[in-house]
Amino acid sequence: MTINQLTQDECNVILGRASFGHLACSLDDQPYVVPVFLEYDAGYFYVLSTQGQKIEWMRQNPKVCVQIDAIKNEENWTSIVVNGTYQELPEPQYTHERAHARKLLEKRLRWWEPALAERQLKSGQDIIDPLFFRIHVESMTGLRASGEAKPSAAA
Repeated sequence: MTINQLTQDECNVILGRASFGHLACSLDDQPYVVPVFLEYDAGYFYVLSTQGQKIEWMRQNPKVCVQIDAIKNEENWTSIVVNGTYQELPEPQYTHERAHARKLLEKRLRWWEPALAERQLKSGQDIIDPLFFRIHVESMTGLRASGEAKPSAAA
């Protein structure tokens, strides 16, 4: 297996195809990692969410990390780690940015469901307010492994 570092251009291409990643935030020396559906465009990740722990924590500490993987098998994978800053997109001052986020995210069927379904279950009949945010990409690194997958010992 060979592992190579990706260029910034290669990272940007892969991020542009990604729709799922892991978002890490921290507060008071405690990390918190959650899966998120996202879209990448022009140096930002756009995400639909609802009020909860990650939002509370990112409001207090906007420094975050996003990790994107593309895994074919144990010897053929790509991983990108992005460091960035959280920015909430409230109405009315971010109307244009929210519309852009929605346009990007709605390319995926039922794009809103993961963010809203769990909260709706917990709240019952209450209306859940969606929350759009973006992560400004400040730095990124990526690795790609390639090689021939070996048969497992159990086979």
